[in-house]
Amino acid sequence: MTGNQASAGNLLRLIRSGEATTRGELQQATGLSRSTVGHRLEQLFGAGWLRHAAGTSTGGRPSARLEFDPTHAVVLVADLDTRHGHAAVLDLSGNILAEHTGDLVIADGPDLVLDRLARWFGPLLKKAATAPDRVCGIGLSVPGPVDWESAQIVQPPIMPGWDRFPVRERLRDAFADHVGPPPGAVPLPVFVDNDANLMALAEQREHYPDCGAFLLVKVSTGIGAGVVVGGSIYRGIDGGAGDIGHIRLHDRPDALCMCGSYGCLAAAASGRALAEQLTAAGVPTASGSDVRAHLAAGQPDAVRLARAAGQRVGEVLVTVVTLLNPGVLMLGGDLAGTPFLTGVRELLYQRALPRTTAHLQVATSTLGDRAALVGAAVMVVDHLYAPDRADARLAALAHTGEGG
Repeated sequence: MTGNQASAGNLLRLIRSGEATTRGELQQATGLSRSTVGHRLEQLFGAGWLRHAAGTSTGGRPSARLEFDPTHAVVLVADLDTRHGHAAVLDLSGNILAEHTGDLVIADGPDLVLDRLARWFGPLLKKAATAPDRVCGIGLSVPGPVDWESAQIVQPPIMPGWDRFPVRERLRDAFADHVGPPPGAVPLPVFVDNDANLMALAEQREHYPDCGAFLLVKVSTGIGAGVVVGGSIYRGIDGGAGDIGHIRLHDRPDALCMCGSYGCLAAAASGRALAEQLTAAGVPTASGSDVRAHLAAGQPDAVRLARAAGQRVGEVLVTVVTLLNPGVLMLGGDLAGTPFLTGVRELLYQRALPRTTAHLQVATSTLGDRAALVGAAVMVVDHLYAPDRADARLAALAHTGEGG
């Protein structure tokens, strides 16, 4: 057994996953001695990460079952769209404790947007009755491709001024300015990912945990996809996986995309594209959110165009679904209603091989506007409490003599 497998972080992984939830089960799963397991658990209890859960053994005698304590810290998360932001405080189980939605125009640039976002965090923490020193990390969802390791956004078509901007460092500094510096000398962890990725992660964990290949397509201002394979986001080599909005359509060479190219799927079938088409048809529409409002009201032109857009997206998804063979295809975003879903289904089932769709479930988002927030929290918790990172944090806590 390697050091990592015998560590407190690995015991925490076993407890969080439900694989081993008593001292005896931990001994059996790891091969560690009773005293070593006891020492590791002391570290976890000392950090405040574990609590006892009442349980009953088969003999009727209460057994000391252990569980991760999701209330010992909180996560701050935010989801940025083109015209507004949605921020929240969540516990470590993904329960929303407080949230706020407000105007944030992403084209105003990263300095201004991230500073305004950080100004929301203090009041949110007060609303959640949570002290700033209980924040263990920040998760940010953005509508563009992200290099996850550096937390930098890479050539985003609808985020002018954000390319390779140091988002992690700027948001960390803004939090310190408006809320206060984190306790100790350890910088506050900040994680950034694409919104479709985080939506997919949240929906898969919440409603389809047994689905080994999960695909979510978000259709709002732009079009993007999030892929979860084996319970983890598939990002590709540099965060570019799922960028299906820029797949070229053979018959739309006239459609100019925000990326500067012609013929992209997003230029023909996104919320922005439909807003332009509706306006040209005499139905003033400024954004994907306005298209969503028209659809909710049953506006005939919006319904017709949304179904046609679903068919165009369905054309592309025939190839995507054939390649990935997912168990679930979920549609999310402003356009993800019945007309769009109908269009996608029509093309998908018409053109894909029967074997490809035989076990495919096509659905719409269940978490709705909160999906990216929940996914951002999952991203933060998954990383901070993974065995290696948990062990490093426990060592730092032992050095400073603090819990958390």
